[in-house]
Amino acid sequence: MNGNAIISDDMTLEEKLAAIDAAMANAQAQAQADAQDSGKIVAPLDPADLTMCLGCQ
Repeated sequence: MNGNAIISDDMTLEEKLAAIDAAMANAQAQAQADAQDSGKIVAPLDPADLTMCLGCQ
C-alpha cells in the first residue's frame, strides 16, 4: 500500500485519518475475501490479537 496514494499534504488531519481508516478497512475486507476463497484463516481485525493469549484479551 502506497501512503502517497492515500493521503496528501493538503488534507486535514481528520481527512488523513479517515483515508487511512478506509484503506485499512478495504485491505481487511480484501484479505478476508481472499482467505475465505482459498479456505484459509481469516485475517484478524487487530494484529495485536496475535500477540495476546485468550485470557489477556
